[in-house]
Amino acid sequence: MIERARDLAAQLSTWRREIHMFPELGFQETRTAALVAGVLDSLGYRTRTGVGRTGVVGERGAGRPVVAVRADMDALPVKEESGAPYASQTPGVMHACGHDAHTAMALGAATLLAGVSLPGTVRLLFQPAEEMEDDEGLGGAQRLVQDGAMDGVEAVLALHVHGGLPVGQISVDPGPVSAGVDSFWATITGRGGHGAYPHKGLDPIHTAAHVLLALHGIVSRRVDPLAPAVLTVGSIHGGQANNVIPDKVEIAGTIRYAKPEVQALIHEEMERALSIARTLGGNYSLRIRRGSPPVVNDGVVAALVEQVATAFLGPGSVRHGEKGMGAEDFAVLAALAPGALFRLGCRIDGDERSIHNPNFDLDEACLPLGAALLAETALRLLGQGEARAAMRVDKDSQL
Repeated sequence: MIERARDLAAQLSTWRREIHMFPELGFQETRTAALVAGVLDSLGYRTRTGVGRTGVVGERGAGRPVVAVRADMDALPVKEESGAPYASQTPGVMHACGHDAHTAMALGAATLLAGVSLPGTVRLLFQPAEEMEDDEGLGGAQRLVQDGAMDGVEAVLALHVHGGLPVGQISVDPGPVSAGVDSFWATITGRGGHGAYPHKGLDPIHTAAHVLLALHGIVSRRVDPLAPAVLTVGSIHGGQANNVIPDKVEIAGTIRYAKPEVQALIHEEMERALSIARTLGGNYSLRIRRGSPPVVNDGVVAALVEQVATAFLGPGSVRHGEKGMGAEDFAVLAALAPGALFRLGCRIDGDERSIHNPNFDLDEACLPLGAALLAETALRLLGQGEARAAMRVDKDSQL
């Protein structure tokens, strides 16, 4: 499988660069979806388009088990500054998180799996909008689920490129491997007036300063130091003129957590912190939108990924403990079937580039490795499913 994948290296780069040059934001991935559907059709997959609004699902094989491989397709609202010859041609939009590579590798896996006999069904999920939610607060994974993409799935796989690891290494662990994420918006209200007469108004900027201190103290002083948690205020807006006290200050930010009880505690403490506005004579409103839960890797699936990676890449190729507080809506899929998300090394020699950065790029030597790992792990999961089914039949006959 790994040698066949290396033979696809040029094609994988071609797919990745075409997608990279024409990035599309979440729920707008029409060009990318058309490319994906065309490749799947040419490989003989049963293809559905418009799944989860702009997603594509390709299926091959028959019967159980059903193993899914997921790749996200959307880009970010970032102006590219990488200087690559295949840089984005869409102003203000860039594949700064590697989803172009994810899509290309999943197409590579589809190509590899099209050439073998499958003891079951493989389902390729090309997902829209991993980076955003629609006007109803739903992301691409949730929309895929609504459209039946996970129906009957018994195991699910995904990968994410990792600029901190060299090509030829992966990171995979059982249990929680990324954070759950919530978003929040708050408004602190006061009473506006002339900047020269602050005593006649109620300054919401002064109030917001106290609120911000309290918010930033939640994780350091209210959450167990051994429990991963983040609360970041990423946006604050108040006032327009230098000599006018505004009526309100608006803030927005993100919450990250690994355990549901920590999530609940942060929500409670945020209400307490914002209530300072009322203590100082003003008022507040708070809206929290729950996002994806933490990604929790199934131990059996994660162990199989490690086994395949060791066979393909050699001893020492698998790293552990590369967890973080980033969020991934693959969690929605992994909550419905045993699954694993692994991180694939893509570091350019001597030049680590972080995702969500205008300079992000990757070493395309990682592409065949990712395609082979996805294909081989899916194939072995199908084989395991067949073996388990045979064991059940044999046990039933004995009874």
